[in-house]
Amino acid sequence: MTRRYRRWSLSLLTLGVVMPICPQSSLAATPPLAATSPSAVSEKERGRPKKKAPRPAHPLPAIEGKESISVSGKRLRNHGAEVAVTRAVMERFIPGTNPMQILAQSLPGANFTSSDAFGLDTAANTFYVRGFTQTQIGASLDGMPLGTQGFTNQNGVSITQAMIQDDLQGMTLSQGAGSLDTFSAQLLGAAMSYVSSDPSDKAGGRVSQSFGSYNAFRTYVRADSGTLNPSGTKFYTSFARTESKLWKGEGYQRELQADAKLIQPVGRHGKLTGFFGFGNFTQANYLSLTKNMWERMGRDTTYLKPDYEKAKLWAYYAQYTSDVPPGYEGILSNDEIGNYAWDGSQIQRSYLSSVTGHFDLSEHLHSDTIAYGNISSGVYGGTNNFVTSPSYGVPQLLADGTVSGVPMALQRAHADMRRLGFTQKLSYEAPHHNLIEGGLWYENNRWVYDARLYEDTPEAAHNMMSDLRKGTGHTWFENTYNTNTFQFFLQDRWTIIKGMTLLAGFKSLTQTTHGGTKNDYTQQLKDEGWNAYYRRPARGSLTASGAFLPHFSFDYHFLDHHEVYWDIAENLRAYDYYSQTTSGTAWGGLGNAAQPAQQVFDASKKTLRPERTWNYVVGYRYDAKFFTGTIDYYHTDYYNRLASITEGTANNTRNAYMNVGRETMDGVDILGAIRPVKGLEITNSFSWNDARYQGTGINYGGKLYSLKGKSQVYYPAYMYKANLAYLWRGTRFNFNVNYIASRPMTFLNDIRLPPYWLANATIAHDFGRIGFAEHFKASFGITNLFDTNYIGGVYGAASLSGDNNSNLFVGSPRQFIGTINAQF
Repeated sequence: MTRRYRRWSLSLLTLGVVMPICPQSSLAATPPLAATSPSAVSEKERGRPKKKAPRPAHPLPAIEGKESISVSGKRLRNHGAEVAVTRAVMERFIPGTNPMQILAQSLPGANFTSSDAFGLDTAANTFYVRGFTQTQIGASLDGMPLGTQGFTNQNGVSITQAMIQDDLQGMTLSQGAGSLDTFSAQLLGAAMSYVSSDPSDKAGGRVSQSFGSYNAFRTYVRADSGTLNPSGTKFYTSFARTESKLWKGEGYQRELQADAKLIQPVGRHGKLTGFFGFGNFTQANYLSLTKNMWERMGRDTTYLKPDYEKAKLWAYYAQYTSDVPPGYEGILSNDEIGNYAWDGSQIQRSYLSSVTGHFDLSEHLHSDTIAYGNISSGVYGGTNNFVTSPSYGVPQLLADGTVSGVPMALQRAHADMRRLGFTQKLSYEAPHHNLIEGGLWYENNRWVYDARLYEDTPEAAHNMMSDLRKGTGHTWFENTYNTNTFQFFLQDRWTIIKGMTLLAGFKSLTQTTHGGTKNDYTQQLKDEGWNAYYRRPARGSLTASGAFLPHFSFDYHFLDHHEVYWDIAENLRAYDYYSQTTSGTAWGGLGNAAQPAQQVFDASKKTLRPERTWNYVVGYRYDAKFFTGTIDYYHTDYYNRLASITEGTANNTRNAYMNVGRETMDGVDILGAIRPVKGLEITNSFSWNDARYQGTGINYGGKLYSLKGKSQVYYPAYMYKANLAYLWRGTRFNFNVNYIASRPMTFLNDIRLPPYWLANATIAHDFGRIGFAEHFKASFGITNLFDTNYIGGVYGAASLSGDNNSNLFVGSPRQFIGTINAQF
């Protein structure tokens, strides 16, 4: 843990600046901490040198139990554009809620949508921070790089699978230009840092049990060893299981998780920490839709399971005709009929481990080293309506309206990822109130993605979670990628005068990826009667590199309650990779049978450049006992804006991965909170974002289109959030409501998703000591309180125009979840 974190935790206590989502009374509800007195602040931070006490282990443990969101403040290590969410704030939400969902419901400028109440569905999750998605935001856990937070784990692991949410001590979000010391090859404009809780000094444990709609239940158990010996050894282990039936269609969602953390002090000036996290996520997927499918077929439309005869009939119409089944003329297109398959599912397993060493090398020099490993595997896919199981002949439409043969098959992608890496950070407290920090990160990642086909039979389809191991089935293609990443940063944080801090620094990033298609067996499958189609094999290497990416920030606290700050940085994002068929990457979805993908890749390699951004943020914050207000203005300039454009069905996609020119983004976030009486806080926030493409012409499909002035796809121009929090004795009530404006769903903005309101409410009571439980609590939560029917998450590339791309997910309906938990 770097010197930065020590001062971060102290300043959160001493500042008393509270972001408006937390009631002022919640601070008063807990006894004052000794560190809030002036004596708790180091003389060094006030500008006078003094010998230091040992540093706390994490940035947030000192504020455990404080129900607040604290902003970066008056001390040396704080940034005005960063906010920190504590454990107590996270406990306002339903246990197990995705941390990104908590951030989105708490802060302006952030938006999270999913298809389930817990926010676990990685395929349907969409998270934005000021125009940047979760695949463009840096993420770390205790300093470990987590990679992209998107659907699959090709270069990292989602926070929901890296560790159990209950074991997070807190999290910080840099909404500005990101952070130099966040190691990420995806960061374009924001950074999320998660901090795990430490084992308790006292032996004990926690148990939590939730029950809810659609047979949902969640069990969480944790055991803390307490301090085991005079050297300070301590550890904890924990387990969680979350499960529910799908709210529409057949199947279930299940996540199994386990965590363990060990801390071993090394004398007075060092510490070793070991961490292990396991996640196993299994889910029957929700069907992704076009806007027309949602509007004409309703919220509950999904996969065709359990009607197997209908599934075969619709697959026949999609694969062998250009018509639609009787009764659907004028309602669905032939492409949309092809989207309705028998089923789809995913299995994701991840193992994450690390060893961290913190050592005070001298009074002023401190070292933090992390060595980590991450192994994950996944099985993705479902029914493919555009291939034929060959053992039963060429399908025919019979007179009775049924189909002979099997015009479909199970397609499964078997994926494996192995990451090995280390980070090293040094911080030096230099004279004249300078804190100099530097660090480097190296990681090697191997990603394997193999697609296989398995026959269905005339009488029955496959089981959703069939145990289809490697080496079985008929291989369609095999992909392998190997990536090496190196990043270095150096920064100086100078306290000019008391309360005024200037940061200047830079980072260097280089990432090289070798790989692509290893083998492609499309022709062999055609010869065997699978009716396979072109799968766009391509192979080669790409390097994204930026030698000097500067970052500057300024933070000034004055007149006790006032703060002004600005943040400027240049960021670079490395190229994505996944598979030869997936749009949105330099290796995927290229060409067609007439123009081979390899030829397109070789030509693109000469012109593609990695995305870069310049981000500018300026803000003002006022904080007092009864009122808190903030206003931020931000501007972003995109360069080499890469966009994937796709339309059509699985066997007839028309894809492009190209530079669409520049994009500019301007936005304002305004937040205000009043605390009129003890225990009550009312918060309102408003966000405006104007993100527009500036490209004057792109050549797509042989035609020239202009995106000049078109709004960024899938991002709302306006968001409004209101939150009411009330704490009275042992009872806590929380109500929040969000408004999301309409979103363009095509690059030409000819079709938009409608706006919606979304509300949630929770109530909890702490009964105190009951029997052997030190704290016994009960809570009840309602998600989507008014049962809004809305499009939430979006996965995959957008269309150039028209409603012909099925990548929309309906948000989950109203659900009720109750929880009881006890601490021993």
